Amino acid sequence: MRAIRHRRRSIPALAALAAAAVAAPVLLTATPAAAHPREGRLAKELVEEVTARGAYRHLARFQQIADANGGNRAAGTPGHAASAAYVHDTLKKAGYQVSYQDFDIHEAHTKTERTTVLGAGGRELATAAFTFTKSTPAGGLAAPLALARVDETPGCTADDYQPGAFTGKIALVKRGACTFVEKQRAAAAAGAVGVIVYNHSGTTPVRGGFSSPEEGIIPSAGITLADGEALTAAAARGEVSVRLDLDQEHVKKTTRNVIAETRGGRSDRVVSLGAHLDSVPEGPGINDNGSGSAGLLEVALKLADEGANKKGKGPANKVRFAWWSAEELGLLGSEHYVAQLSEKQKKDIALYLNFDMIASPNPVQFVYDGDDSDKVGAGAGPAGSAQIEALINGFLDKKGKPHEGSDFDGRSDYGPFIANGIPAGGTFAGAEGVKTAEQAGRYGGTAGAPYDPNYHGAGDNLKNLDLKVFDTNLDVIAHAVGTYAESLRSLGK
Repeated sequence: MRAIRHRRRSIPALAALAAAAVAAPVLLTATPAAAHPREGRLAKELVEEVTARGAYRHLARFQQIADANGGNRAAGTPGHAASAAYVHDTLKKAGYQVSYQDFDIHEAHTKTERTTVLGAGGRELATAAFTFTKSTPAGGLAAPLALARVDETPGCTADDYQPGAFTGKIALVKRGACTFVEKQRAAAAAGAVGVIVYNHSGTTPVRGGFSSPEEGIIPSAGITLADGEALTAAAARGEVSVRLDLDQEHVKKTTRNVIAETRGGRSDRVVSLGAHLDSVPEGPGINDNGSGSAGLLEVALKLADEGANKKGKGPANKVRFAWWSAEELGLLGSEHYVAQLSEKQKKDIALYLNFDMIASPNPVQFVYDGDDSDKVGAGAGPAGSAQIEALINGFLDKKGKPHEGSDFDGRSDYGPFIANGIPAGGTFAGAEGVKTAEQAGRYGGTAGAPYDPNYHGAGDNLKNLDLKVFDTNLDVIAHAVGTYAESLRSLGK
């Protein structure tokens, strides 16, 4: 699961997209099919056959791959290439129609990241260049600071920048409420030649970023909360100038998605599932997202054992599994995939299920809130998302497993599907969020600690997983695949 700093769509934007999709969904218009003779049976068989022990072998393989390739499986690295080859070759042997989908990404290498307060009492500030920032001229960019308004959405909209006050200056903006892209664009539109974002908490500089070099339109960097507040106070008393010195190289690389689909089943009623295969550079990514990737792989193999790729024995509907690359860089793999689909191909996708971080060591059982019953954040998903949520919740209820909703906040690969009116759902077990006392009472674990203390770190390895919640989520995947492969009647199709 990508960090918040990479989010390309704000929550209001996703809400608007979802609302539009509900109002005018891009969905199949075919009349509901008659019940398939195996309806219900396939789901039951898959749930019985799919186990955490079986899927663990894939997690172990991902760990081995990371260990042999510098400790990670990040997009554009040998570790990711080897992971993709493992998934591809395993599914090809199982009889799936498997393909790679290559696309370009960029890697950022920062050479210089420095902010210096000029004049009497000047000092150098701890600075973090934004990923894919535009570099400053050689020797740095010296200019006065101009303060963006601090409100509930600091520096997010045009009215946070006093007209004429930012031309030729460096905007100082507080973190929060919207993406770094939105803050940068608003500052640039006001005439700023650079932007410095200061943190809203903690003692470290903001580590922000953009999804590609094209999004970096002016030099952008982060500083600490304390330094930001000190600059704000000084600028309120009189002009303060700084020198922002950023030098960053952007290297183009190629990475690939892996797409596998059953040989049979209706191609105009595609059941699509996805999980991102890439890790962050800092670790092997065994929970994030080896867990979702391994889960899909094991379910796909068991579906093949049930005859999914044998003539006359396949499911009623085509099942398509996807392992995305470059999710950690901003959902780039799933966005590339959806962008290259024709309108008909989009309409042929009946639903999309996403599984990202499903074995967190201090877990909560989250289910994406398709009907917006929680009234949090981005709103409901496209028409059909509520029924997907109901199917998952109903299954968990029958197993006696507690669960709760999770907002479609744009942090994982359901985003591009929702944006195109495709109903979506899925589960995850938590990332860097902190478990509440109430959640600890329901699920066990440690209150006041992150759901995954090793999120985006070297500790996200084979030793730091909760295999019980992993097993539960594998059952969810198996039940959903078995159900939708044979019938879309619960979606009204």
